[in-house]
Amino acid sequence: MAEKTVSKYLLNLEKNFASDNPVLQRAAKVFHELDQIEFDLGLLGDDETTACKDSWWPIISLIGGNSTAKSGFINSYLGSEYMLSGLQPSSHKFTVLLHSSQTTPTILPGTALDVDHRYPFYQISRKIEQQQPGEGDRINSYLELKTISSDRLKGKLFIDAPNISAVSSNSVASLLMRHTIECSDLVLIFTDAFDSAAPVDELIETIIRHQDSNKFVYIINEPAAALNPALNNEIISSWQRKLSGLGLNTGQFIVLSTVENTISPQNQAAFAAIDQRMVNVGYDRSYRVLHSLEKSIREIDNTVVPEVTKGIAIWKDRVNFSTLLILGFIITFALFAEIQMGILDLLIDPIIGPAILIVLLAIIVPLHILISKLQAKLIIKQLTARQKELHLMENLAKLFEKNLTFSRMLMPFTEPAGWNKKTKARLSQLSNKTKELVQLLNDSFGTYNDRSSSNYLDSLNSAN
Repeated sequence: MAEKTVSKYLLNLEKNFASDNPVLQRAAKVFHELDQIEFDLGLLGDDETTACKDSWWPIISLIGGNSTAKSGFINSYLGSEYMLSGLQPSSHKFTVLLHSSQTTPTILPGTALDVDHRYPFYQISRKIEQQQPGEGDRINSYLELKTISSDRLKGKLFIDAPNISAVSSNSVASLLMRHTIECSDLVLIFTDAFDSAAPVDELIETIIRHQDSNKFVYIINEPAAALNPALNNEIISSWQRKLSGLGLNTGQFIVLSTVENTISPQNQAAFAAIDQRMVNVGYDRSYRVLHSLEKSIREIDNTVVPEVTKGIAIWKDRVNFSTLLILGFIITFALFAEIQMGILDLLIDPIIGPAILIVLLAIIVPLHILISKLQAKLIIKQLTARQKELHLMENLAKLFEKNLTFSRMLMPFTEPAGWNKKTKARLSQLSNKTKELVQLLNDSFGTYNDRSSSNYLDSLNSAN
């Protein structure tokens, strides 16, 4: 069994988290063990890794309406002249904001995000192409990456979504909005989004699907003259009732006065609350990565193998049916020969009979192999299309091709090559390791039975 090379991406992750996040460092090692299993099955190439399915950056997205509330907040919170750099709130692009030590902002095209597995829009052009054929090549019309020199961006990614009216008018942008919310650890929704004249049904449905994740913070922007601490609770209660009527029942509410005025007492308290949520984003990211690991493990058993098993079943049925047709033709020919010439005596002859059987096998077996290979090409095309449809990085066709051996084409195997008790046990072990990492992460916030997280980490390392 060949040993898979550790992905450079995983090596960088291990190095990055070595000093400050032992859980994610261990998670990177478990990802490599999962990569090895998928490599053995033929699902991954030597330079690929399942760890790139989700971004390891803490991700914060910002969604707003047609007012300047969102852009004003970004200017104030990041301490940057974001609005003066050419991006207006009516922009139809999803802009990923990344920290840079350079003082001059830089705007990079959407392809920078689409081809880099470190970022949350990795290979999103494939989904766009399925959503609307021809649009996958226009990724730069929907995405861009912008670098800003802001300390509050260090170690994080901000996704500035276009205003709701722009999203609602474009099906691809709606897909990107759903993807943004799904991959985010924290979503700041400015309540002017719900005042938009454009329909917000899709946004509301997406929030409802994810509102149990505790990732939503609603930012209420009010004129400074209308605000004082005594009115905050009333304003929040009013918005809670309004959003509850829309089916949105969870989420934190924060009231900001004129967002550019960061020195007001109300805004200082609001920014402190937002800062605290930003700190927690790192923890949310850790749980999201571990969930992605567990999901990738389950996906092999629940999706990948069943899809290939189904392909094998269809392949076997088609091949056996074709072979039976040929055998039927031979039997029919033999019956006519018996009627015309009487060949039954030859078949039961102790010398000629076995010779005829050998000749028959010499014809049937190569034909069966040939039919198997021809039918396999059709199944490979179907599995390739299915892989794209399910947005899987695992190569279903390669796992299927491992079954194109002489013995497997002749014998009635029903499961993919390599999918056995040993592989299932290895996956089960990885699932248990992932659960242990979740427990370790939980222990970083508290202890159980006076057992410290450091002791738990020591026991985990010794067990491996």
